[in-house]
Amino acid sequence: MNSDDVGLFGPGSVTWKVHEEPILLVAGLRSLYLQALHPRAMAGVAQNSNYRTDAWGRLVRTATYVATTIYGTTAEAEAAGLRLRRLHARMRATDPATGEEFRIDEPDLLRWVHVTEIESFLDTARRAGLPLTDDEVDGYYTEQRRAAALVGLDPQTVPGTAAEVAEYYRRIRPELRMTREAAETALFLTAPPLPWKLSLPVRVGVTLGPPRWAYFGIAGTALALLPAWARRMYGGLGLPTTALSADLTVRALRLALAALPRRYREGPMQQAAKERAARLTATPLPG
Repeated sequence: MNSDDVGLFGPGSVTWKVHEEPILLVAGLRSLYLQALHPRAMAGVAQNSNYRTDAWGRLVRTATYVATTIYGTTAEAEAAGLRLRRLHARMRATDPATGEEFRIDEPDLLRWVHVTEIESFLDTARRAGLPLTDDEVDGYYTEQRRAAALVGLDPQTVPGTAAEVAEYYRRIRPELRMTREAAETALFLTAPPLPWKLSLPVRVGVTLGPPRWAYFGIAGTALALLPAWARRMYGGLGLPTTALSADLTVRALRLALAALPRRYREGPMQQAAKERAARLTATPLPG
């Protein structure tokens, strides 16, 4: 296997076009709010994860995994997928409704996490202003079947077009509900402990300040970007005006992020992938 290739996607893919967007940091949070609405998936996370005591470490590990699958070489992406499959294979959880023990790498659970993540990436990027044709949207979902295979899913069982994703959500909605664990997780996602270097205590017992308020704004936007049916499950209003407000906010945030220097907008793995692709194709890439 070539250890110096452009990876699973490469330049010219819709995946690279979408993941060029720094606004996907909001999309990642949106996907977590959405995933929490699946009781069995939420039980698997709550019973196997230390996300409450190591929230930022888990975030970094997840972001590193996604970056590796998008921008790593094929060998790096496959190695990351193998590590994740081995980790998941050891994990079990108990269904809070039935008491049944289950594996957290059940295909139905892996599919839920995959679909909510990639749909969040795509929906957030488009609503933030990234121009994509309908064919490119379907192309992104089809390309992401390669990422689904890394976690152990049969790609043919994973929605590969926008219509198939919409149908998947229609079918799975009866299984979703607001549970105590979902509510507690959503509250934690909205107000997690910030890394100490970013915490600015303004009075005893309270950690507020610019980083905290900035995070509140991002979390509020992520919630508002949820589908109307999901917002209603969280007790919010599924009104068009809520979605419009979220669109305006996320567009403004995208413009602000675009003004940052490239070294702040792109991670080291993304930069390395562009340099590797330019070297392999002998064609300099823009940006």
